[in-house]
This record gives sequence, structure tokens and C-alpha cells, in this order.
Amino acid sequence: MKKKILIVGSNYYSNIYSGLLRSAKQKLKNNFLCDEILVPGVFEIPVAISKKIKKYDGFLALGCVIKGQTPHFDFISQASTNAIMSLSIENKKPIGNGIITCLNMKQAIKRKNKGSEAAEAVISILSI
Repeated sequence: MKKKILIVGSNYYSNIYSGLLRSAKQKLKNNFLCDEILVPGVFEIPVAISKKIKKYDGFLALGCVIKGQTPHFDFISQASTNAIMSLSIENKKPIGNGIITCLNMKQAIKRKNKGSEAAEAVISILSI
């Protein structure tokens, strides 16, 4: 029986998200049943995962945070990372963190294929 994966993504930067999603789906294709939900920003990803935590075997968190002129970048990046790790440990379910944090859009564009690494992490933990 195929494992069920929920991809929770922020399409705030839709062109970056689409690259993350494409690379993740290529890694998961044919071996997993995948659903996808979108949220407005990466800050909302952990709560969306927590609402669905019992219905899936694993999760992918995909999105992008780009540093601006205020400390908001640091707060959002740290809060989402901590929440994802807590959810994963508390529920003993893999959550691939494919939220990229970049200083500018140029960096984000170069890293938009990183969704496959988050998918690989989930695959690895599911096989344990």
C-alpha cells in the first residue's frame, strides 16, 4: 500500500513555490499518494500540517522567505522551523522542511529546486 504524503505550500512567491513543488513531486512520483494544500505564507504551514497530522504518513512543507529590511524574516523563519520540528517529533511523523530562506530573490530562484531534498528526507524517514 502506498504511503500518503501531504504537501503544504505557501505560494506567496508563486514562481519559487512552483519550482519547489515540481522538484518534490518528481522525487515522489509513482511511489506515494500525494495531496496538496496551499496557505498564504510559511507561518501558516505548521498549523495546516497539525490539522491533518493523523490523516497522512508524512508531510512536505514548501515555501520561501526572503529577507527584507526588518527582523520579520528572522522571526518567521525560526518560528516555522521550530514548529515543524516540534510537530514531527511529537507525532513521530516525517515533515520535510522545504522552506527556503534567502537574502534576495536571486538566491531564491537558484534554490527553487530544493523541494526534492525535502522529499528525499521524508522518504528516508518513512523507510526506517
